[in-house]
Amino acid sequence: MVEQPKLRLYNTLTRTKEEFAPLDPKNVRMYVCGPTVYDDAHIGNARPVIVFDVLFRLLRHLYGADHVTYVRNITDVDDKINTRAFERWTKKRPLTEEIRALTDGTMAQFHRDVDGLGALRPTHEPRATDFVASATQPTDMVRIIEKLIARGHAYAAEGHVLFDVPSMPNYGRLSRRSIDDMIAGARVDVAPYKRDPMDFVLWKPSNPETEPGWESPWGYGRPGWHIECSAMSGALLGETFDIHAGGLDLIFPHHENEIAQTCCAFGQENGPVKMASVWMHNGFLQVEGEKMSKSLGNFVTINELLTTDKFGGRSWPGEVLRLAMLKTHYRQPIDWTVRALEENAQIIENWWRALAPFHIATNPQDAPTKVSNEVISALSDDLNFSPALAHLHSLASSARAGSAIAATELASTVDFLGLRRWAWDAHEQAHLFKAATDDAFNLKIEALMDSRAAARAAKNWAESDRIRDELLAMGVVLKDNKDGTTTWEARR
Repeated sequence: MVEQPKLRLYNTLTRTKEEFAPLDPKNVRMYVCGPTVYDDAHIGNARPVIVFDVLFRLLRHLYGADHVTYVRNITDVDDKINTRAFERWTKKRPLTEEIRALTDGTMAQFHRDVDGLGALRPTHEPRATDFVASATQPTDMVRIIEKLIARGHAYAAEGHVLFDVPSMPNYGRLSRRSIDDMIAGARVDVAPYKRDPMDFVLWKPSNPETEPGWESPWGYGRPGWHIECSAMSGALLGETFDIHAGGLDLIFPHHENEIAQTCCAFGQENGPVKMASVWMHNGFLQVEGEKMSKSLGNFVTINELLTTDKFGGRSWPGEVLRLAMLKTHYRQPIDWTVRALEENAQIIENWWRALAPFHIATNPQDAPTKVSNEVISALSDDLNFSPALAHLHSLASSARAGSAIAATELASTVDFLGLRRWAWDAHEQAHLFKAATDDAFNLKIEALMDSRAAARAAKNWAESDRIRDELLAMGVVLKDNKDGTTTWEARR
């Protein structure tokens, strides 16, 4: 039995790579901040989806699929959502229904997009609105806010409830910023009801005519952004869990504030900062060397990449987008370019050509399951994809040379990584098989011609003639040219 490699992950909280030790190996728990569903997800939003989908797959491989719980939330109450819904509202139905229609439609498109990228659905995908004030959930936002007030970490003022930042001694440990930097980074709102400039909103009043709201001890209102994730993670994963992940831009203020709320609500404010044992963050994305922006005309959504010719004059298969995202280490910035997509499309095509002669099943239920140990080992080093990709190239090379074992391992591993395309139509499969067959045929011709050239150099005319006759039987006619070269053409 092959010993499983030790999983090591970079922890933003400690700024070190650490050996992963789950709180409960029979229930490894991970939370990833998901989309705010007011508009189609852009390609930058795809990076955490893909990166932490690979981590989810790796954890399932190491600990067993039934022993990993992955939560990725949906934020469906937010001021951006309210603004967008109000803009399109015709007053033919209540505003709350308009908001629900907007978030339902955007969430459905998000699911189509991430399915197209080969991402597995998480174990739970909670909607924030189901955890504001709920009689059915283990905890909710209102109850957490009440705990924070009771413990002296929050206060009500003019219909708002604010977290009292100075009440938490360890506030700022995740981002490691000074107070001045945190104030600038948080774009702090100046309000007369705040005790401290850093205090942030847990609850705010709503206008019933233009904004969604819930009844609460502090009046009709809605939650602040940060409290949402504390409630959803607490309800579904517990007060502490193993991994919390998201984009680099979420470290401050969002994740910093999550830690503050959760630790203080559950009596951990004076101990080590925790909430999650490991905090992971993926790097930023730019497009063709520039920050993605609608004003620059380089803003592109996942759906546009998958279905239109907006980027590079063509649509791109999901596995090509996925591979392009994984080739850069998840903690490094990534430059999203047409050239990179073209290169990755060629890599994917080469893999399929290597697999085609082996007629490996194109039904995922019939897929082989020999995942490469080398790839698992590489990913276990903080999702290091570069050596994993190098080994995939090696497997493809061996498969092209005729190794059925390598072909099986290649198919299993690209499927494990979410990079295998199952939905080939009959025409495409026939094309790939013909291309692979042609490649193999050409390689055999070249090998025989090399052998014949060696025989002629050794003046072994009998062997030279034998090889010429073998090629002729294959339908290949040789022509020995005056300049000493030999060419061939198909026999007519």
